[in-house]
Amino acid sequence: MIKFDVLTLFPEMFHGILDDSILKRAKDNNLIEVNFHNFREYSKLKHHNVDDTPYGGGAGMVLMAPPIYDCLVSIDGYKDAHKILLTPQGQKYNQTKAKELSSYNHIIIICGHYEGFDERIRTFVDEEISIGDFILTGGEIPAMVLIDSISRLVSGVLHNESSAPTDSFENGLLEFPQYTKPYEFNGLKVPDVLISGNHQEIYKWRLEQSKKRTKERRSDLLEGGKNEG
Repeated sequence: MIKFDVLTLFPEMFHGILDDSILKRAKDNNLIEVNFHNFREYSKLKHHNVDDTPYGGGAGMVLMAPPIYDCLVSIDGYKDAHKILLTPQGQKYNQTKAKELSSYNHIIIICGHYEGFDERIRTFVDEEISIGDFILTGGEIPAMVLIDSISRLVSGVLHNESSAPTDSFENGLLEFPQYTKPYEFNGLKVPDVLISGNHQEIYKWRLEQSKKRTKERRSDLLEGGKNEG
């Protein structure tokens, strides 16, 4: 089982992905545990502010260190947990990192917001992660990405344990084309090899198609950029 603790100003945003489908079953079966901590509750200011204007001037508001620190240290086992700060300046997330993180028993995720955060917050964590080179309004969506991608690697979460190893990026290649009934649709037929019953030829065809598709759509994966994205 993996335990996730998420520091966020908007815990209600997570209900959708955690209260339905695969992640809900994973929670119900005690394969994952997800807890939310609103660090606004740890602000000692009169109006429970968690942000302020930056020293030196500039646009926007900056998250203050004390509320986040006090929230973090209130979590049972926080010292031994693997602590992650979500930020555009972090290491770009990929499937290799998801596999690495799935080996931890306890992960704490800090979601940023507003213009940025006090630089001293970086000293609270073990690593910083970015899900891509674009800007979001906060760290909640990236946190959902991490929780989903890590959880599906936990044994027992997926009904079909053999499906994960064939997903895109698992072996550095994009997934091969898939087909199901009917055999012919809008004049397009299922490739004959897939109904041949020859599993060796099917495996060969799928590998060739994965390589072809990766070369056409994500050549960077074949040029030393394995698993980027």
